[in-house]
Amino acid sequence: MSFRKGFAAAAAVIAIAVGAGFGLRAAQSLTIPFPCAEGGACAYVCHSVVEEGRTASDFIALAAYQLGPEKPIDLPPVNLGTPPPVDPHNVYAGAAAGMFSPAVDGQPTRVYSPNLATGRVDVIDPETFKVIDSLQATPSPEHIVPSWDLQTLWVSADVSMSGGHGGVIPIDPRTGKLGKEIDVPDSYNIYFTPDGKSAIVVAEAMRRLEFRDPHTMELQGYIATPNCAGINHADFSPDGAYAIFTCEFNNSLAKIDLVHHTLADTLPLTPGHMPQDIRIAPEGKIFFIADLLGDGVIVIDGDSFGQVDFIKTGVGAHGLYPSRDGTKLFVSNRGTHSLGGQRNGMGSVSVIDFATRKVVANWTIPGGGSPDMGNLSGDGKWLWLSGRYDGVIYAFNTDDGSVKTVPVGGQPHGLTVWPQPGRYSLGHTGNMR
Repeated sequence: MSFRKGFAAAAAVIAIAVGAGFGLRAAQSLTIPFPCAEGGACAYVCHSVVEEGRTASDFIALAAYQLGPEKPIDLPPVNLGTPPPVDPHNVYAGAAAGMFSPAVDGQPTRVYSPNLATGRVDVIDPETFKVIDSLQATPSPEHIVPSWDLQTLWVSADVSMSGGHGGVIPIDPRTGKLGKEIDVPDSYNIYFTPDGKSAIVVAEAMRRLEFRDPHTMELQGYIATPNCAGINHADFSPDGAYAIFTCEFNNSLAKIDLVHHTLADTLPLTPGHMPQDIRIAPEGKIFFIADLLGDGVIVIDGDSFGQVDFIKTGVGAHGLYPSRDGTKLFVSNRGTHSLGGQRNGMGSVSVIDFATRKVVANWTIPGGGSPDMGNLSGDGKWLWLSGRYDGVIYAFNTDDGSVKTVPVGGQPHGLTVWPQPGRYSLGHTGNMR
């Protein structure tokens, strides 16, 4: 589709949506219209076109129409049920190499990779680096999300691509088979509260967080975040008292109070950033945030909710993955600033030392590439990442940075390696504690 044709299509949808009260009858993500998805325009241009004339009250009205009026969520404070850290000085101590929970016994080791273009989930044997299965999932699958209890892999989906659908689909990690799809309005990403009581379905296009039963996905309540455009990635304080979500399209962060289940604060970042993935430092106070436009990592104090540092990494910083020993942070640099992507771009992986906040290594891809989302192998020796714009999966050797590639075609995105060490999953592609 040409840019002009795609732009016209997006504009037509916008006109219909505005004329029908923000598209209340047919809620559909307009966060990334066709020209953005196909590389015809930058994020800021597309974002401004899509949301022209819309206010925070429009998103509140949409939520009320779809889910009912926002009201207090009748759930206990998350911090009261959060398992205490294995090591108070390292939140990742419970997910060290080889520390598998008995709950994952009998689950074969596989790499599950959703593909935006094909609607499938490709399954890779990490021992042979070969695709051994391809599951027909749903249009525009985004992430493979391990459940809090480690018994299910959820396929989240995005409604902003043409034909996309926001439902969630379970995968049984013992059999590798898909279950029945559960309908939700938008499931771009999924997290789980640290107490395991709720799945947090991140309705990116709808600017809200839906708290749902972690097994049935029945709605428990929601938190509207109408001033957080492109709400996306998150991480949690060690005690479960709060979470910080990134607002991709308006350069800000949203802090969620998980004691009272409310939006606590919004932090506008300094100009020129586009926040992506977020992970907490091992000591449990500082948060690192990948910055697609700034080509580095923003450093935030979670308690005071203020910016304290910036670390330059590489072009299009996007995904963040702590090492198994909790000493380093692997940063996937997508190699482009465009949401439409670029083949054979300046993609790389940077390695940050948590203690010094210094980049200690940069790993490039021969011929270029687009490393995006993924996770580490259980022993920490391989960093698996989707090559989002190059139709491949990468496996980086974490000792020397050398890389193997597995062709899958299309647009692979939020893959996970499963099982992972850890007592429980906070969601995304396997944020383990």
